[in-house]
Amino acid sequence: MGKDKSEAAEVTNQPALSNTKLINLQNTELGGLKSRKKPKLLLDDPRFRIRPLQQVVSACTGAMITAIFMTPLDVIKTRMQAQQTQLSNKCFLYCNGLMDHLCPCDSKSPFIGIKPQQHLNGTIDAFIKISRSEGISSLWSGLSPTLVSALPSTIIYFVAYEQFKARYMEFHYTYLAEVKGSPMGRDVPFLIPLLSGVTARICAVTVVSPVELIRTKMQSEKMTYAQINSAVRNVVQTQGIWGLWRGLPPTILRDVPFSGIYWTCYEKIKSHFNVKEPSFGFSFLAGFISGSLAATFTTPFDVIKTHEQIEFGEKVIFAEKPEKQVPSRTITQRLSSIYAVSGMRGIFAGLGPRLFKVAPACAIMISTFEYSKSFFYHYNVNQYNDQILSADKLTNKNEV
Repeated sequence: MGKDKSEAAEVTNQPALSNTKLINLQNTELGGLKSRKKPKLLLDDPRFRIRPLQQVVSACTGAMITAIFMTPLDVIKTRMQAQQTQLSNKCFLYCNGLMDHLCPCDSKSPFIGIKPQQHLNGTIDAFIKISRSEGISSLWSGLSPTLVSALPSTIIYFVAYEQFKARYMEFHYTYLAEVKGSPMGRDVPFLIPLLSGVTARICAVTVVSPVELIRTKMQSEKMTYAQINSAVRNVVQTQGIWGLWRGLPPTILRDVPFSGIYWTCYEKIKSHFNVKEPSFGFSFLAGFISGSLAATFTTPFDVIKTHEQIEFGEKVIFAEKPEKQVPSRTITQRLSSIYAVSGMRGIFAGLGPRLFKVAPACAIMISTFEYSKSFFYHYNVNQYNDQILSADKLTNKNEV
């Protein structure tokens, strides 16, 4: 009994502390592999979960860094395309592995800029000649504002993925608690990143598709805002409201399968190594591998999408007299046509260059995104600890 009283007195003499414990991150790295030793639920705790605005900043940072690193490769590619003859009324796909745009293949395109006076032989030769004749900065021609216009798509995509993933995980935990009597699962089911990636990509391309169509038309014809209004009304009158989404099906055809495969592979790699808060190097390598696998499996869809989008651009977007009806063909018909002409090599045409662009772009984007998320996670934990300490100090002051 006396012992209980002494213990009670000892507790009474201690400073008043809130019932919530401080979160100690001193023994963890900022996004390091040591995070494997932390409780798995800590990163999913609603108190520290990355907020939507922080996700926006993370996605924006990743998109800009990816664009800066990948733009020179496509500037060189489009310069070499510009050397070819009979390119009037033609168009090309600008794609840096993160974002792609349909552009007219002429000297007015910001990605082509000054028409090269020297013949370019290969990537290294083009890099040297363009840098010497026009300056190193010319390798980033068209980065602003055309690439910046693609940021909304990237932001919507990554933020939507994080939001969908969080909701699906909540449904998963609820299911385990109600059906199996255990609120926790050992691993993330592969369906969660698959569904999250698919739904996020559908949302992103659906929202941005009309804006991208208008932006491309504006770029090619230097239209004013009044002319844009007129063009939008004309499209709606002649083709209906769905005319603004004419380029959506081929985009979904490639991007949605890619997104589902990419996120499933990426999350499975993290789960295999039991990593919840990946380091920059880990996420870079995982993103590179996942991007390579997704790009390989979806190359046939990419070939079909490229054929359809370029055909659409030449007959509708950049044509002087746009066609109201562009004949559509099914996926099977297009694959059969390509196979009849070029065989399997045609179906997987461009796999090498695509891997060369997509894999590094995915690696740069996801590693930057994850590192930014890790930064904000630690920031949220520190803010939480500061609030607890402030509340404790106020409580102690009132008791005194």
